[in-house]
Amino acid sequence: MNRCITPWNALILIALAALSAPAWAQDAPVPQTQNEAAAGGRNFPVGTLRGRFMVVNAPEIQLDGQSERLSPGARIRSAQHMLVMPASITGQNLLVNYTRDAAGLVREVWILTPEEAQAKRETAEKPLLNFWPFVAGTGPRDDGKTPFDQLPRYGQ
Repeated sequence: MNRCITPWNALILIALAALSAPAWAQDAPVPQTQNEAAAGGRNFPVGTLRGRFMVVNAPEIQLDGQSERLSPGARIRSAQHMLVMPASITGQNLLVNYTRDAAGLVREVWILTPEEAQAKRETAEKPLLNFWPFVAGTGPRDDGKTPFDQLPRYGQ
């Protein structure tokens, strides 16, 4: 039994890979971004939201008046595309674009220039992951004074 690949077999595999590459490359989706560069700004990733941002006491922040947290290793970029430390902008109410990580924490923040601020962008009006029971506003809630035997059961 010959386990070595002969040169002809290797050439055939390379030729087949080269012929099939354009077929799968054409099926790859092109990422959709809102282009603030057309208005004189930067390109932002897919899923970027806009809001009013204020650092209260890092990592505690406020987004549109709601208390939020910065993720570990969060990046805040200035209008000149330089990194900004949260302590240097504490208490300033800024218009920003931001993204969240998988846990729902704010991961990246871009402070906007006036030109970028004029471009329309989607905002987060609903709470993130509002299908979770501890975020949704429906159903029974424990106010801390409910006796144990009257608390809602699992699955209610």
